[in-house]
Order: sequence, then structure tokens, then C-alpha cells
Amino acid sequence: MKSQFANQLSTVLLGTLTVAALALAPSPGARAQEVTAETLVDRLQIQDLITRYYNNFGRENAENFADFYASDAELILGDRHFKGRDGIMEAYGRAPGQAPRPPPPARYSFIVTIGNPLIVVHGKTATAQLVYTEYVIEKQGEAATVRTQGKEYSTFVKVDGHWRYKTRQIKGGTELPAGWKE
Repeated sequence: MKSQFANQLSTVLLGTLTVAALALAPSPGARAQEVTAETLVDRLQIQDLITRYYNNFGRENAENFADFYASDAELILGDRHFKGRDGIMEAYGRAPGQAPRPPPPARYSFIVTIGNPLIVVHGKTATAQLVYTEYVIEKQGEAATVRTQGKEYSTFVKVDGHWRYKTRQIKGGTELPAGWKE
């Protein structure tokens, strides 16, 4: 016999999923993925991974960036390609045996925001594209300035039940990466 709380919780969850599904329903002419409870959960898990990754920037005790990637992943920054965990650690100046990078200049705040995430799930793989913007505040009370803005094009794979980056490509401009497919 269900308690009144369990019934209310079930009603709230069902209502939330219904609203989310309606909000994600395609408009006439729009190409969109069919929304199921499973794809909705996968998309939220991928968005959480992306958000935690970007929140890692500028943190004093940041998580290991390589932990966000599959073991055979690739990070593409412009023309530079970094493959596997050691390559990704090298991209962030933290590879074994690599000379440490000098610390960034002192500043009051460094924040990276993400926007317009388009996440498409294909079973145990997925793609995402989004816009990122880096903001810097040099001294307390000063206005934030935009340091850079660009786009991320990524593929994901599910590893032991957890989503991980398979490829992550950072680009400026509006041209899609060669061979990009949602």
C-alpha cells in the first residue's frame, strides 16, 4: 500500500516528465530526437557532465580533467590533437613528467558559462554542441570582461554506466567540424 507521500511524489515526477517532454517536443518542421524517459535522463546526465567540466575551470582544487574522458578519448584545440588520458593531461599542463605551467595572473574571478546545448542521444553514444564564454573580473568591483567565446562539438560514450567525453573539439566561427553529425 502506497503512502500519501509516495503517491504525491509519483504525481509530481510524472507531471515533471510530462512538462519536460512537451517542452522538448518538436515544432512543425524542426528536426528533433524522440523524447523518452531514458533519453531525457541521458541528456540530463550529459549536461551535468558538461556543466561540472566547465565549472572546473578557474577552481583552485579542480577535479582531474582527464576523469571526464573515456580512456581513448581525443581533445582537439584548434590544430592541436591530444589523445588518451596522458594527452589530455598534457593539454592542461598536468601530464606525468611535464614541467608545470606558470600560474595564471592573479584575478578576482574567472568564470566559464555554457549556453545553447544541443544534446542528441544515440543509445550508448551521444553528441553535443554548445557555446562557451569565458569571463574575467580582474579586481573586486570591476565589470566582467569577455575573454573569449567559441563553440564545443563533442561526442560521448557510456563507460561502466557513466557518460564520458569521447571527442571534444573547440572551435571559433560558425563552420561545423569536418564530418560532424548530430
